[in-house]
Amino acid sequence: MNLIGGLPVTIDALNEESAREISSWKYEEPYDLYSHDGSPALINELLNGSYYGARVNESLIGYYCYGESAQVPAGKKEGFYGGTALDIGLGLRPNLTGKGFGTSFLSRGMEFGSTTFQPDRFRLTVAAFNQRAVIVYQRLGFTIQGAFMNNNIEFIVMTCPLRDTEEINEK
Repeated sequence: MNLIGGLPVTIDALNEESAREISSWKYEEPYDLYSHDGSPALINELLNGSYYGARVNESLIGYYCYGESAQVPAGKKEGFYGGTALDIGLGLRPNLTGKGFGTSFLSRGMEFGSTTFQPDRFRLTVAAFNQRAVIVYQRLGFTIQGAFMNNNIEFIVMTCPLRDTEEINEK
């Protein structure tokens, strides 16, 4: 089990309380693109069965989503999401971003996704300006496959072959 800050991370399906908490998260510029509005529609999305909470000592530190929920609609229209890759999305609690937890946080989500969904590779989509995330993803073996625009923001699609759990944990 991957550790964040030396503590084990547990992952479970999101419940309503966690969905409400995540729906209120606000990120500072330029990452405010990832801020949430607390809307009932967002809470329903978070409870659709494809979102999972990440916890350390019962405290919610972030979330993962898998499959279609991790895709950006404009990327789908441009054909980036075909094939057998498992899409993964993630969000770290705002006060934990930029503190060096990204690699271990994504590794834990990949470990969980690998065990739960058994994909042959992972795919993720990230705003191109978010270079600190792109660097984390490249560190874990993701490579850029292409880019598209959505609401005047460039997004990058990256993929990574499946690795065994021990190799993911070593990163």
